[in-house]
Amino acid sequence: MSAESPDVTKPSPRALLDLYRGEMSVMLAWNLQYRGAVFLWVLGAVMQPLVLIVVWQAVADGRDTGMTAGEYAAYFMVSMIVSHMTFIWHMWEFEWRIRSGYFSPLLLRPVHPIHADVCQSLAYKLVGLAGIIPAAILMAVIFRADFGNASWQSVMAFLPALLLAMALRFIVEWCLALAAFWMTKVASLNQLFDAFFLFLGGQFAPISVMPDWIQTLSFVLPFRWSIYFPIQVALGNITGADLWIGFGMQIAWIALAVAVLQLMWKRAVANYSAVGA
Repeated sequence: MSAESPDVTKPSPRALLDLYRGEMSVMLAWNLQYRGAVFLWVLGAVMQPLVLIVVWQAVADGRDTGMTAGEYAAYFMVSMIVSHMTFIWHMWEFEWRIRSGYFSPLLLRPVHPIHADVCQSLAYKLVGLAGIIPAAILMAVIFRADFGNASWQSVMAFLPALLLAMALRFIVEWCLALAAFWMTKVASLNQLFDAFFLFLGGQFAPISVMPDWIQTLSFVLPFRWSIYFPIQVALGNITGADLWIGFGMQIAWIALAVAVLQLMWKRAVANYSAVGA
């Protein structure tokens, strides 16, 4: 089928507010009903930083990496929270959505389908925090996390850094998800993207301990500003002018991602032909 692409600017602010209120209530109820599935997702989110803390603390004990064992514990503890709050999975669903015809009825709605995905993502993150926060506190105690540079100012700066990181990663990955309109198999592309996020975003290791060329490359790509930047802000390691440069990079990447998303969405919907629709 061919359809006019829904425009995010068409609904009034009040209509969008009502939409988000209704969608959030449904999604929160769904996540609370399927607590077991959410628990397994959260458990998976805890395992990676847990393993990385053990590995990097062992490395720190053997040689000088510029960070202490306690600083590694603090880094990966905050990384777990940031990764949970920025993580989305929709790029893994789009291939099925398109091939099954799931998108057909969505295109008949007067609002962009991205809004439903935003609500679904936020609901999962809010419910998942019930497991992530206690796990983070427990990890901080067990591994003696060192938050020596953190302060109430860094915590206050962390909030906008995290919100911008959430928006940036969501929009960038939604753009990636739209590749499914032109590709029959997107799993390899998604896996490659995840690998870039792992190394250039600072999930596998703090970017400060990576080779210089990786540090330089990461500065001009969105991955760093979605994970590493908010982590370092929370830990009090980025302040002053560097903090504002980071905010500027986040906003610039969000603006670019929104422009790309609008262009890709219009072209994708114009050529959309759902099987069996």
